[in-house]
Amino acid sequence: QVQLVESGGGLVQAGDSLRLSCAASGRTFSSYAMGWFRQAPEKEREFVAAISWSGHITYYADSVKGRFTISRANAKNTVYLQMNSLKPEDTAVYYCAAGIAPFSNTLYNKRHEYAYWGQGTQVTVSS
Repeated sequence: QVQLVESGGGLVQAGDSLRLSCAASGRTFSSYAMGWFRQAPEKEREFVAAISWSGHITYYADSVKGRFTISRANAKNTVYLQMNSLKPEDTAVYYCAAGIAPFSNTLYNKRHEYAYWGQGTQVTVSS
């Protein structure tokens, strides 16, 4: 069983920055791709960013490209999401997710490609 615990959310103003963290336990973290998704009220959960097991490959939704950066520290079993220039439309619960296949360099933006999910952390951006 894999446990994912997100942290770092909060209430900020438009233009501010936040860094989310996701701590993983339960399997070899460094072997799997990781992703971040978000869900705003009354909307579907949507892809934000993903990173390969090695950290060398990243993939972003168009809506966050250039503002958000995903990274990972395999020695700490942690994946991060640095969010800059936040906008009110970034308001959502942010979830991290762990990929299914080890050592895959293919990154996915679909929920069903991820096997494990955290409980989420709320990010609220005021205008």
